[in-house]
Amino acid sequence: MKNGNKTTRREFIARTGLISAGVALGATSLKAESYRRISGANEKINIGFIGLGNRGSQLLALFMNQPDTQIAAFCDLYEPYMIRDRSLVNPRYIKDLGGQIPRMGETFPNKVELFSDFRKLLEDKDIDAVVVATPDHWHAIQMISAVRAGKDVYVEKPLTATIHEGRTMVNEQAETKRVVAVGLNRRGAPVYQKLAKDIPAGKIGKVTIGSAFRINNMYPNGIGKMKPEEPPKNFNWDMWLGPRAYRPYQYNISPYNFRWWKDYSSQMGNWGVHYMDVIRWMMGEKAPVAISAHGGKYIVDDDRTIPDTMQVTFEFASGAIVNFCIYEASGGGLFQYGEVELRGTLGTLYAGESGYRITPTKNGQFQTFKNELQPEEFNIKESILADGSGADSTGNLVRNFLDCVKSRQTPLCSIEDGHRSTSFAHLANIALTVKGRLQWDPEKEVFTNNKAANKLLHYKYREPWKL
Repeated sequence: MKNGNKTTRREFIARTGLISAGVALGATSLKAESYRRISGANEKINIGFIGLGNRGSQLLALFMNQPDTQIAAFCDLYEPYMIRDRSLVNPRYIKDLGGQIPRMGETFPNKVELFSDFRKLLEDKDIDAVVVATPDHWHAIQMISAVRAGKDVYVEKPLTATIHEGRTMVNEQAETKRVVAVGLNRRGAPVYQKLAKDIPAGKIGKVTIGSAFRINNMYPNGIGKMKPEEPPKNFNWDMWLGPRAYRPYQYNISPYNFRWWKDYSSQMGNWGVHYMDVIRWMMGEKAPVAISAHGGKYIVDDDRTIPDTMQVTFEFASGAIVNFCIYEASGGGLFQYGEVELRGTLGTLYAGESGYRITPTKNGQFQTFKNELQPEEFNIKESILADGSGADSTGNLVRNFLDCVKSRQTPLCSIEDGHRSTSFAHLANIALTVKGRLQWDPEKEVFTNNKAANKLLHYKYREPWKL
């Protein structure tokens, strides 16, 4: 929607209460043009969406629920997603992928501009911020292009396809001063926000071990075995590949199943980054100094190029260790409660977005100390949060991003945090590829004991794409 209403920068600041709130507006301030745009349509933020598949559509629904947003533009390489018409989706996709195909059919009070090329969307000066929910290998190019175009960005996890991309994105955000939030949704979960304060303060003593897992039994056929074929006529396959090497379209790559192909994603990236992010957050860790990984494609008979079984160990300079497991050839659970485990000298924590349990430790051999820690259980549904925040972690991230667009504050999950947590996935995948215990310099972001591993920190983009 085009906007001709003009409001001065100071009028907008006063109207949104930033002066009275005492928020400093320095180098990270919005330009006057941006203030005029945001205030022009009843102070709504004009949002453009790049990628409207499974996750993009989920985010669209959350942004639509916010009273201060206006959905301004869509971009997708699959036409039915872009025009929001499920009746035009390939019936084969709906049959085989079910819930991963969005329902669509939304209605909007304004005209939503449509683009088949994200670069054209970014040229629209009426758009204040963009949501990037494309496959992983596109995030870096699109986020960097967006901040250079003067847009704030909400970018989905995993942040990157390589560690080099992540550091480049951090540097671009710092240079452009745009607000960039990363969709590691547990940063918006009240349970984890509480634990991120309590655990470093010593609630369960000194933590030496963190663990998490992803179990998804895909035995025996997984994503299947298929041959190249022609893509649907309304699907721009060449553009979907983007910076990755050209290959013929294959039905069990896209949509959605790209997460089992190492050129486009991984389950370490899809699920591992969530758990590594929240564990390192609660433990107060930034990056590991050593990584080892084991696993392979052992059982599932499909076209995947990632393991069906994988175990990774990360070691920190503090002496703490984090373990993560991916089991896609078996079922069942590992923890008595929740999705992550932290083991401290005084007790063990089991936590998830809905709550946590703490079990005091018992004395071991030769020990007689008196443990004062009491069992504790917290359930978000049975608790009233003092700040009134809800239990929907992604919804909280979306709300926080919009608030930061106005205030110019740093989002709950910053680009630096997103990069550091996503790096865990890349470090694990590289360790498995080179089959060695890797030593990592977290400041220089290079391996110090393996030249072959350093060659995997990035890849050569297909022309004409570049960072």
